Amino acid sequence: MNKVILLLLVILSIQGSSQTTELILASDVWPPFTNIEGKKAFAIDLVTEALNRIDIKTKIEIVVFEDILKGINSGDFDGSAALWINEERKTNYLFSIPYLHNQLILVGKKGSNISASSFSELSGKRIGVIEHYAYGIDVSDAEKINFVRGSSDQQNLERLLSDQIDYMLVDALLIQYLLKFQVNDVSEYLEIGPAPIMVKSLHFALSKNVPDAQKIMTLFNEEIQKMIADGSYHNVLELNWIQADLDDDGKMEIILNCQTAGKEAPRNVYSVYTSPSPNYQDTTAKGYYIVGKYYSCWDNVPQQYKNEIIMGSQSVEGTGIKLNFK
Repeated sequence: MNKVILLLLVILSIQGSSQTTELILASDVWPPFTNIEGKKAFAIDLVTEALNRIDIKTKIEIVVFEDILKGINSGDFDGSAALWINEERKTNYLFSIPYLHNQLILVGKKGSNISASSFSELSGKRIGVIEHYAYGIDVSDAEKINFVRGSSDQQNLERLLSDQIDYMLVDALLIQYLLKFQVNDVSEYLEIGPAPIMVKSLHFALSKNVPDAQKIMTLFNEEIQKMIADGSYHNVLELNWIQADLDDDGKMEIILNCQTAGKEAPRNVYSVYTSPSPNYQDTTAKGYYIVGKYYSCWDNVPQQYKNEIIMGSQSVEGTGIKLNFK
C-alpha cells in the first residue's frame, strides 16, 4: 500500500511539474493596444493581468508583425496577447473570447456628414488611416476610396483640419479618451460617427502545442469576466464605465468600477463585446452593475452613488494619448 501511495505521489509530482507557468507572447507595436515596454499597451496589460491572476507569468517580445505568426508556428513563441481571428489561424491556435473589439469610427470636421455605415457610401472620399495598421480586407479591398496613410492619429487630425482629407478612421478606445479628457475640443472641431464602420474582435491566442493550452484558455476566459465584474478591467483601460454582457444572457449591462456613478446616466460607454456608438448610448434600455449589484434602470440606482465624478489629477497624458487641435 505504501508503494502504491508513493507511486501516486511521484506521478502527481511529474504532472504538476509539466504544467505551464510562463508564456512567451509576441506582439508588434500597435498603440494603444500593444507597444514597447514603458508605453501604454492596453491589450497586453489586460492579458498579462488576467494570466497573472491564474499564476501564469508572461514574457512579452515585441517584433514586426510578420515574425509573430512565424515565431508561434516555429515554437519560439507560445502565442500572442492580441490577434484577430480567422479560419486559417484556428487550425493551429486556440483563441480566447473577444476581450476587446477594434471599433473603427468615422471622424470628420465639424459640420461633416458622418452617417456612413459602410465604405461603399464613401466613394471618392479621402480617408486618413494609420500606416502599417492592419485594418484588414474591408479597407484593402474597398474600391473608389482614396486611403491616405499617415504616421499617427495626430498627423491625420492635422490633415483633416486643414482639408487635406475628408475623414479619418479612429479607434473607439481613442474616442473614449478624447470624450473624457478633451470633450471641449471634440465638440468644437469634430463630428464623430454614430457607430463603428468596421469592427474586429481582438483575442488572446495560444499555440495548440503549449502544454495545458485548453486549460489556460478556459481559466483566462473566466478571469476576464471576473475582471470586468470587479473593476480591474476598467482600471487597466482607465475608464469609469464599460458595457459588456456580464452574465452571458445576450443582453448588455453597463458596469461601473467604483462607487461614484455621476449625477446623470452615462452617455459615453465603451463597449467590450459589441459595437454601438461610443458617442451616445440609450442607457434607459440597459441595466447597471454597481458595486456588484444589478439595477434594471438608472432611476433604480441608489442616490448614494449619484455623486459628481471628480477627475482629480488624472489627465489624457496618463493614457499616453493626446491630440493637439491647435
